Amino acid sequence: MFNGFYPRYELAGRIQHTKIDTGVGNMPSARLSRVEDNTSPDFKQVFSGLVEDLNTELNAPDNLLKDVMSGSKNVDIHDVMTAISKSEISINVATQITGKIIQAYDRITQIQV
Repeated sequence: MFNGFYPRYELAGRIQHTKIDTGVGNMPSARLSRVEDNTSPDFKQVFSGLVEDLNTELNAPDNLLKDVMSGSKNVDIHDVMTAISKSEISINVATQITGKIIQAYDRITQIQV
């Protein structure tokens, strides 16, 4: 559903050694460098990928049902029911996310400067 977006964290490379480090054994320091990664997609790319995945998830039951109706032996009615359940869950998640985004926007607009 996230269209291949997974954060890329190289923790070992971000560890900074300082005077505070204990130096006990091979235990690395707990201090990390910056979290941002310049190669990660921006907000617009992530959300457009999520919308495209949601659209694909919603069209899957229709496509599977067409295959069942045309007599394809590769698709079973159970696959159609599973795809319908997945699309219902995706709609519920998308609705919840939309509600949370609207709530956050309302809270931000209520902040007095």
